[in-house]
Amino acid sequence: MESLFILIPLAVVIVTIAVGVFFWAVKSGQYDDLNTEGQRILFDEKPKDAALKPKSQQTPKVDEVEPKEDRPSF
Repeated sequence: MESLFILIPLAVVIVTIAVGVFFWAVKSGQYDDLNTEGQRILFDEKPKDAALKPKSQQTPKVDEVEPKEDRPSF
């Protein structure tokens, strides 16, 4: 029973801090653009210097690399 005198005020303080951090994030614009970060990982961007290199010096994409003979392919 005595532990409730410590745990309830501690929980109120933690919830108050969490609500304050949430309102600070909303006020500072953290939730303004939710789609860009989710789409950024889906689309590959070519490096700017890739267009300047000849095709023979560019690194091949994953699906262009032929599997090595000593490794079994799964």
